[in-house]
Amino acid sequence: MNIAFVGCGFVFDIYMRTIRAHPELTVKGVFDLKSERSEKVGGYYGFRIYSDYESLLADPDVEAVINLTNIGSHFEVTRRALEAGKHVYSEKPLTKCLAEARQLFALAEANGVRLYAAPCNIFSDTIRTIFKAVQDGAIGKPLLVYAELDDNPIHLMQFETVTSPTGAPWPLEEEILEGCTYEHLGYHLVWICGLLGPAVSVTAFSSELIENKMDQLPGKVGTPDYSVACLHFVGGASARITCSVVAPRDHRMRVIGSEGELRTDSYRHYRSPVFLERYSKMSLNARKFQTLRTHPGLGRLFGIGGNRLKLTRNWKSIAVEKDQQIRSSLKRRLLEWIRRREVYAQDKFVGIAEMAQDIKQIRSQFLSPDFIVHITELTLLVQSAGVGGIAVKPATSFAPLRKTQG
Repeated sequence: MNIAFVGCGFVFDIYMRTIRAHPELTVKGVFDLKSERSEKVGGYYGFRIYSDYESLLADPDVEAVINLTNIGSHFEVTRRALEAGKHVYSEKPLTKCLAEARQLFALAEANGVRLYAAPCNIFSDTIRTIFKAVQDGAIGKPLLVYAELDDNPIHLMQFETVTSPTGAPWPLEEEILEGCTYEHLGYHLVWICGLLGPAVSVTAFSSELIENKMDQLPGKVGTPDYSVACLHFVGGASARITCSVVAPRDHRMRVIGSEGELRTDSYRHYRSPVFLERYSKMSLNARKFQTLRTHPGLGRLFGIGGNRLKLTRNWKSIAVEKDQQIRSSLKRRLLEWIRRREVYAQDKFVGIAEMAQDIKQIRSQFLSPDFIVHITELTLLVQSAGVGGIAVKPATSFAPLRKTQG
């Protein structure tokens, strides 16, 4: 599939980390409103540079537009691409308005094209391993999910100094003004809703706790930097998701069933280990002992923590198993190896690859329009919950996802 990118900021270079793992995708060109970004990216990667968005949309070779613009621009950029007869893959959240999300999918259908959206971590080996274990009955009936998405105190991390390989600054101001719920909540929502189905009730709270997150934005900006949501699902299970840029990094997720639990450390690492613990009277009682809780090696002797599962590989697992960049010096290859091993290993191209495969095989979307709209609604509800909190029933739903994908 021939694709073109709109938006050449920091996240663009994250996409490029796995580009060589996707020979079925051809980048026809790039465009950014900031011409210096287009020039820098085009020169660095050898991509064609479109002078304006109209030129990109008028290119008959471009089959799909990849929308990496800021969140406030998602709707307009996607709308114009759909009206031009292009498929679209958009970064998250799809829009900042539920009505606009529905409008975009109606527009896609009317123009005979597809609309897809991030996040694509639902295609990771980690979550597919969890899905398979649950489907195989490894933990009995799933009852509860605990998901943490604390991403470090943003005001202490000196993100002002962080740049991408092509010199794009880390989007600190946008992260602060849009907030951690818009930016991060979807990563766990796609896992949990993919596993448990649609949420039928939402209780949520959000607040802004940190002032003066950066010099250019003194005081509070009015956007939540902490949120918590309790969701109840159509099958009877419940989940709690906590999201912040206040607490130190914690990306764990636990799926607790009637007979055991599954846990993993990070949604950002597509091959993060998955551990299965089958509950027993001995292991549950052993948790009472401080020594066993604080010394995992001893705790495992009593069944605490369970066993590491063999990961279920996907058709694109290779993307995060070795260096897949276009340009990679010895220093960068070393840094990338450390990052993949110790920090995170994402393949942001895999969602686009899934889109291309769906279209080529003329099959329905794995992440259906109804699923994407539901994730969008849940994100919007939690973001806007405020300090007074909400207790509502979502207006959207979706049919269960098919059990397999590419």
